[in-house]
Amino acid sequence: MNINRRSFLKGLGGALALPLLESFSVGSIPTKVPTRFLVVGNPLGMHPEHFFPSAFGKDFTMSKTLESLGWLKDRTTILSHTDHGMVSGHGREVAFLNGILPENSIAYPEKNISIDQLIARRTGSSVRFPSIHTALERGIRMSWNSNGVEIKPYTDPQKLFDKLFLNLTTEQRKTRRELIERNGSILDAVGDQLSSLKRNGTKTDKERLDQYETSVRELEGSFSDRANWIDKDKPTYDISDHFKSFEVTVENRYNAIFDMIGYAFQTDLTRVATVAFPNELSYTDVDGVTRGYHACTHNGKDEKVIAELVAIESFQIAQLSRCLLKLDAIQEPNAEGSMLDHTVVLFGSGMGYGGTHSNRNLPIMVAGGGFKHLGHVDTRSSAGKNMPLCNLYVTLQQRFGIESDKFNTSTGSFQFRNA
Repeated sequence: MNINRRSFLKGLGGALALPLLESFSVGSIPTKVPTRFLVVGNPLGMHPEHFFPSAFGKDFTMSKTLESLGWLKDRTTILSHTDHGMVSGHGREVAFLNGILPENSIAYPEKNISIDQLIARRTGSSVRFPSIHTALERGIRMSWNSNGVEIKPYTDPQKLFDKLFLNLTTEQRKTRRELIERNGSILDAVGDQLSSLKRNGTKTDKERLDQYETSVRELEGSFSDRANWIDKDKPTYDISDHFKSFEVTVENRYNAIFDMIGYAFQTDLTRVATVAFPNELSYTDVDGVTRGYHACTHNGKDEKVIAELVAIESFQIAQLSRCLLKLDAIQEPNAEGSMLDHTVVLFGSGMGYGGTHSNRNLPIMVAGGGFKHLGHVDTRSSAGKNMPLCNLYVTLQQRFGIESDKFNTSTGSFQFRNA
């Protein structure tokens, strides 16, 4: 079988991108091991007492909100006292990934370009999709290009599924429907090709293909009502008609989103992705949550309402943790470590805490990415001034080979130790 880096399994079900394999390293795997960038953000910050650990340094205890990431503690850096130095209030959260408000962007050569888009410009020529952006609702304006234009996310997981899996002609759609009606899978149509790859691959390749096959079947299971959406345009906001009852929960829909991002990384379809948790999203199917997300931030220090807010924020971190566990289970081809070790993960917000509309002391966490992590870090200067968050972005851009000591409003860089 003729294999190249952008190889696809082609059959009745359309085209499926292959994961990177050792057996076809000539022309199939980049000479340099790819580094990826995953950003997960929200617009309302985190409840500080439950997000930031109580102690600094590497010997700290994970906070309540971060408990689900306890397994990743040694590969995590939590930054306290970093922000964009802005006056507090709503509307500043849009500067999370760039440090610049849209109305001030004219003063900068590349407007208010966000760090994900700067990195995507560096990595985009090597992949099919320079970046992928997704959320379940609009409302968090996180990514901006060099013209100062917002990059809008996919808000329908099924449309993202189509983008990654199903670029079908009319005839292929007809065949695909027939396949589904026989309870088939996308993989059923390419079974012979997949079997051939397994026969001719290394032991590691066979393990990766097994993981890949499992991932695709799990994704298909997330869209078990597939026959309803092959020929239809899905509504932008309301996807409930196209999901089985067990799939309507915010958890299962975000599971599908994160699984697709993992698939896109695994097959090198993209190396940059953002996932957002918007403020208008309903979390009432999360245990203990009865109020709206925004309403929970304005809690008047009522412990019951704070408990609901922390449940929402813990849910966000748990979805991220689930994704990172999957990435950590995949061995990076032709390299030491897992796929997570070659993926820079940034979690955070452009707002410190929604309850006070504070834009200071932003909740920022970095994981993976080949750094020797520092635990919980107080980034304040000796004079007690908060570190500009763009200093961190200088370091992240350098991790992707962008040789610049400046990013937007930075005054320096943040010093990790490279692994």
